[in-house]
Amino acid sequence: MRAALILLCLLSAFPAFAGGEEPITRPHLDMTAGARSVSLHGQTFINQGLIGAGRLPADAVDFLGDTLGSFSSLKIAPGSWKRVGEHYEGILWTLPDRGRNDPAANLFFDYAGRLERFRVRFAPGDGRFDLIADGGLELRDFRGRPFTGADPGAGTVTERGMVLPAPASGLGRGKVSIDAEALQFTRDGGFYVGDEYAANVYYFDRRGRLRGVITPPAAVVPRRASIGSQAGRLDFGSLQPPATGRRNNQGPEGVALSPDGRTLFVALQSALMQDSAAGNAVGRTNIRVLVYDVSRTPAPAQPIAHYVMQLPAYNDAGNGGAPNRTAAQSEIRALDDHRFLMLSRDSAGLGAAGNAPIVYKSILLVDVAGATNLAGTVYETGTASLLQDPAGTALRPGIVPVEQVELVNMLNPVQLARFGLSVEALSEKWEALDLVPVLEPDRPADYFLLVGNDNDFIARHCRMSGQSCNSDFDNDNRILVYRLTLPAPLR
Repeated sequence: MRAALILLCLLSAFPAFAGGEEPITRPHLDMTAGARSVSLHGQTFINQGLIGAGRLPADAVDFLGDTLGSFSSLKIAPGSWKRVGEHYEGILWTLPDRGRNDPAANLFFDYAGRLERFRVRFAPGDGRFDLIADGGLELRDFRGRPFTGADPGAGTVTERGMVLPAPASGLGRGKVSIDAEALQFTRDGGFYVGDEYAANVYYFDRRGRLRGVITPPAAVVPRRASIGSQAGRLDFGSLQPPATGRRNNQGPEGVALSPDGRTLFVALQSALMQDSAAGNAVGRTNIRVLVYDVSRTPAPAQPIAHYVMQLPAYNDAGNGGAPNRTAAQSEIRALDDHRFLMLSRDSAGLGAAGNAPIVYKSILLVDVAGATNLAGTVYETGTASLLQDPAGTALRPGIVPVEQVELVNMLNPVQLARFGLSVEALSEKWEALDLVPVLEPDRPADYFLLVGNDNDFIARHCRMSGQSCNSDFDNDNRILVYRLTLPAPLR
């Protein structure tokens, strides 16, 4: 078995990054037992490997009585992380998405938007990462009403002059719909949440009350086809694809604040509709990354920068065939005002339909320095496509994408086995990242990287809004812990 895995690793191609490497056509495995380093712009970053793991059972119940939806995003509360002897303690906040749902069957729940709170304890000596449920926080809109996970369809509600998605009738009627996918705290305990329905980024105070909205530029707003010179109507629902703007369920999946609290990055999960090769799931690699200056106001009207990133492409059968899928991004974590980590993954694993092999799940190191800034151009203020050819993925001349390199390959059978895990048993959706310091005086640039999955509320014993939502198997909530050495401490 080990020999076969090594052979697969050697046969694996590398991600289709801006540097021109080949796309991924076979399972992208890494057999490294110890540390690996990468360089970007002359600086070295070291992945010291997987050093810990934690688990919550799939049927865990949260503070509102629903089955816990695990980690569409997670963050350690500002100021809570500390070293206590040979272990670490902190408060972990996690973000579930819109509740148990099945868009293909038009199945949704009136699931209240919320954050889940945990007390955590990590012991590097044995790698054990423990989570103890400790309440949570329900999100409220400008009117003080709870949000809903129900699909808004064509419905909207206007609050403080902003048109927001809201079901016009039936489930969740009149409430603001939110499909929460990204979480980022500010230094004062407030926080941002990225939403996939409207592609908005919502700003909440520390009590969970909505205080501001970053609405996306025209290029990202989901709209129906235009009529003549008139822009098409807003299309916030998730059951029919819009003509332009964010793809269904592929909105701002990553939101990250620079350590100095001044720069907010917002990354779309995959390409906008107008930037996608027609009918081609591998033609969704060119995503938009928006950058906002939040030093003066937490909800600025316009981005100060706007970049393109090219995600990896892969073959979902892993058999050496041509790429036919995009490894969509699921989370980002800022390192400074121009670099961030990004989690890019396939759609295979526990919880996915079918039996496709797991091919690619990695954390990338991304640098926007040197990329073309599209802020204020027709690619932002209108719906002009970035593509040179509608059938391909090549960018128009003059558009330089960001640079990236793989830092952590999660498909490492050797390291996973230390914690009783295997590549084949990994969950489909790894969607959460955070960095916390190791707090060793002689290692000031060492950090623990926390990576969490989204189990989609899949459990044999599932309850949602007082109703049963049982599945045939359990998809446990998991966190993996890696140790990284950065070129310098984060500031």
